[in-house]
Amino acid sequence: MIDFDGYRPNVGIVICNDKGQVLWAKRYGQNSWQFPQGGINDNETPEQAMYRELFEEVGLKPQDVKILYASKYWLRYKLPKRLLRHDSKPMCIGQKQRWFLLQLISNENNINLYTNKTPEFDGWRWVNFWYPVRQVIIFKKEVYRRALKEFATFIFSQKDPFKQDEIKYIKKSIQNNELNKQQKYSKKYNRYSSNKSKNLR
Repeated sequence: MIDFDGYRPNVGIVICNDKGQVLWAKRYGQNSWQFPQGGINDNETPEQAMYRELFEEVGLKPQDVKILYASKYWLRYKLPKRLLRHDSKPMCIGQKQRWFLLQLISNENNINLYTNKTPEFDGWRWVNFWYPVRQVIIFKKEVYRRALKEFATFIFSQKDPFKQDEIKYIKKSIQNNELNKQQKYSKKYNRYSSNKSKNLR
């Protein structure tokens, strides 16, 4: 199903563990990593598509996860020209995605990349919350940044003490990552200032 603008409806899935890390998956037979994602069928809601893709791509069932948040709007990215299929009608020029933030509530041993005859991934690992924005293929970077920023805004807006307990490790992961970025920037600035001072002598 492709909309009038040429975008295919799609879901993106961010799975968090109890340390606030997110699941990062390696595409089958490639050195390319991404979040699980997949198309929405004509008769599906975004949530139904998310659960189907969750099982097909990483082997997790609804009872293995808890939905923490779903993005409010469609996030779009265009495909590079080299990936466009000009002979297909209608032609798909990109994806429009609804993103889901999930908490893994079962054992990570339930993750299984081979429930499908044609698996999407052949490896996975846990990474820090913002890591995917820096590492994903370039044409998906802005969508990843916007999705994770929306999730982070939701996480830090929570006042309910029960929800606070559920998301405390994700919040800590985000905070630690921001602190590391600030420290790296500070070191880089200090080196720049030092070199500039030497050149002025």
